[in-house]
Amino acid sequence: MSSLCLLAIDKIWTFSPEMQKAYQLVLNLQPESALQQLNRITAKKEELHKIYVLSLNETIDFLVTENPKRLEQFEINFKERQLYLTKLPASPETLFLQAELNLQRGFNLLNNGQEFNAAFAIRKAYQLVQECQKKFPDFVPIKKTSGVIQVMVGSVPEKYAWFMGLLGMRGQVTLGQKMLSDLRLSKSSLSLEATILFFTVKGFINQHFAEAAKGMKDCLKEQPENRLVLFIAFNMLMKDSQAENALELFNVLAKNSQGLQLYYADYLQGEALLQKGEYQKAIMAFQKFQRGYKSTSFKKDSYYKISLCHWLMGDETQAKANFEKAKITGKDDAEPDKYAAKQLEEGNLPNAEILKARLYTDGGYYLKATAMLESISVTELKTSKEQTEYYYRKARLAHKTNDIPVAKKFYVQSIAMTNDNPWYFAANSALQLGYIAQDQKDYATAKKYFEQALGFKKHEYKNSIDNKAKAALDQLKTVKG
Repeated sequence: MSSLCLLAIDKIWTFSPEMQKAYQLVLNLQPESALQQLNRITAKKEELHKIYVLSLNETIDFLVTENPKRLEQFEINFKERQLYLTKLPASPETLFLQAELNLQRGFNLLNNGQEFNAAFAIRKAYQLVQECQKKFPDFVPIKKTSGVIQVMVGSVPEKYAWFMGLLGMRGQVTLGQKMLSDLRLSKSSLSLEATILFFTVKGFINQHFAEAAKGMKDCLKEQPENRLVLFIAFNMLMKDSQAENALELFNVLAKNSQGLQLYYADYLQGEALLQKGEYQKAIMAFQKFQRGYKSTSFKKDSYYKISLCHWLMGDETQAKANFEKAKITGKDDAEPDKYAAKQLEEGNLPNAEILKARLYTDGGYYLKATAMLESISVTELKTSKEQTEYYYRKARLAHKTNDIPVAKKFYVQSIAMTNDNPWYFAANSALQLGYIAQDQKDYATAKKYFEQALGFKKHEYKNSIDNKAKAALDQLKTVKG
């Protein structure tokens, strides 16, 4: 790259129309079109903006495709850009870019299973953020990098907390959200990106799925064709038990197919159809995902769910065939794969009636879920796990339908019945009881339950439940009990 004569610092970062077009193409998951647009931009005053958009383009490309060649090229470009930035006069923009590029590298390495290398890249970003904020406290874009790091470190799973402390990193989810909120409400060109991140955190970390779904749907009113916004909104609707609305959004996303192929959306479509009870269509969606998705993630779970589809259609032969296929397919790094691996290890297909109740509840088909649970006689359930899950499913349905006294009763019962077994029912029951107490402003009880959720050591959703409990405890520090 050629030398750059730095002009007046743009404290909020506003892109030119040409750069904004390239940036929109990046967020619309069209990396090749974005690159073509970026190649047309040669003005020196755009050089630093261009570095940011180029690197973001490469990062999103790799995170979606998981193509190792993309990571190799990113590493080459990363080193070249870092060298270039270190030769420029120190400024808030150069510090921000160095931090942001290290953070993007950290995400890429994490996604490639290189957790320790990722941690050191994120640590470098953390240090650069602190330097930028200390020297240039009114530079707005750094709020994006700092906000993301605060959330990541503040919600890190317990097994990595010691390592974060060893690296000298401290984080608070609430502080990270405040930074992302400030940026999304600013006039910065990065405001849309901050909005996507803000509501992603609101959903996946805080479990405020209704708020996250609404926020992303509001974002769609301004960005109706944006595929990344569509994809995140689709995710949040699924998490908010709105399978029917999620399927409508999937159809919009499927029609807008230019750019990167979102095979993970096919996997989510399969989940939504499974929840709805359209099992043959769900199988087709999972198979499309399996054909297109190059990573091993979610492959084990997708075969397990195909097995469940056949099981619920009464085809025991195909159910068992796909059950066996799931055992030898993929890895168990992602949490859905961990859950599938646990069920596969136990060796039995689940109770069909309880499974249907779960799926209907998860999809928001509450009348069907109620009818299914009412048809089950608990005395006829064969194992203690089935009996425990029955009451856990009653708790989940009551909670989803806002019958809080009943939900609390059955969550407490689920914890007692789980006892020392390695089932997630107790951990998530404690987490949900914490959320209920938090909503009721009973902060002492909320704290007790969030800490109890962290105390369950062995279950399929350990990482995600711990993340949520830690984030909730962090949030409690900002309120007065």
